Amino acid sequence: MNSAARRFHPTAVGAVPGTSALAGAFSRSMAGKTLYDNRRVFTVWALATGLLAMMYASFYSQLTAESATSVPEAMRGFGLDDTSTAAGYLQGAVFGLLVPLLVTFYGAATGARMIAADEESGYLDLLLAHPIGRARLLLHRYAALAVGAVGISAAVLVAVLAVRTSAGLDAISVVNFMAQAVNLALLGLFFGALGMALGAATGQSRAAVFGLTAGLGVLGYALNGFAPQLGAEWSRHLTPFHYYLGGEPLRYGFAPVDPVVLATATAVLLGVGILRFARRDLGR
Repeated sequence: MNSAARRFHPTAVGAVPGTSALAGAFSRSMAGKTLYDNRRVFTVWALATGLLAMMYASFYSQLTAESATSVPEAMRGFGLDDTSTAAGYLQGAVFGLLVPLLVTFYGAATGARMIAADEESGYLDLLLAHPIGRARLLLHRYAALAVGAVGISAAVLVAVLAVRTSAGLDAISVVNFMAQAVNLALLGLFFGALGMALGAATGQSRAAVFGLTAGLGVLGYALNGFAPQLGAEWSRHLTPFHYYLGGEPLRYGFAPVDPVVLATATAVLLGVGILRFARRDLGR
């Protein structure tokens, strides 16, 4: 059997459809192939988010007392209630505003692409014609998404540590930075699981799954931020952003409850997605 035939033969060990010779080292599993196929996308997400975090973190050394007290009252629920300290500034300007939104959109976009995009294009039928079960396919795809989320979190961690001394952020320990990075990765994993579960469970188009996942993310983000102004502080506990930032890991370090809640919610979403995906007629 020639190499091209073996690559597409359903009984070939470790074979996946569409694997090139260049990707041979990654073709032993669907997770490896997905990582290889999305290597540029994951790299761009990590670099862009890391550079953004570095840029905003470096502004702390230029912050004045006047600017620290000029934050609008409506924005204080987004972590901007105390910009006079290093932890307070980073909790709001870096880890409370753009960075979590970017990670949310990463999870929504990548989660929608992993199942919904393949089903929409018809490629999913080709994948499942090979000896790989639906649950295994979803978990392998999610494993690749998870590597991307961890990569983004690691890039942000490296970026803020790179300017930690020059920007006057030494008051925050490396351990506390790591605690925040862990929560950031878990936030991306949550929305990635939500996007994959919606795609696997409903069979909707990639655009629809992305729109719904991102919309729920923005809604949760807004609810978490504006709840104090609405007198509904309790509603923050219904959003993943509360467990991502509410424990203030930059101030207090690792708090086991918040990561456990995010991880548990992620596992539940994946489980529901797998159960529905395993029973659903594809293309409907």
